[in-house]
Amino acid sequence: MKNKKNFIFAIIFVFVLMTLSGCSTDQSSAKWAYSFVVWDGYIYKVSDEYVNEVNGEIGEVTKHSDIEDTYKGNFSNEYEKGTKYYSIKGISTEEAIAIKEKDGQFRKAVRDGKYGEK
Repeated sequence: MKNKKNFIFAIIFVFVLMTLSGCSTDQSSAKWAYSFVVWDGYIYKVSDEYVNEVNGEIGEVTKHSDIEDTYKGNFSNEYEKGTKYYSIKGISTEEAIAIKEKDGQFRKAVRDGKYGEK
């Protein structure tokens, strides 16, 4: 009788361990398909292109996260809070903006529509 109880306990224990091993403490493991910034309610896809001439600063990242969700403000899934945005000489901000990277270069980000509408 004792062996049967131990056997049942072992089966239950293994089942619980297997169940718990599939659980994750991360609330969301989904990641975005591309790097972006949000400015003035619009999403801008970060491109591989750099720009040399920028106008003045137009904003900055106010919230950063690499976990997929919807956030308010000038949000980015790649750039840290405080990263500056600039307008690009000769290009409307309705088309693209520049993001100042840590090395001082300006990366172009192309407008892709209203944030949160896709």
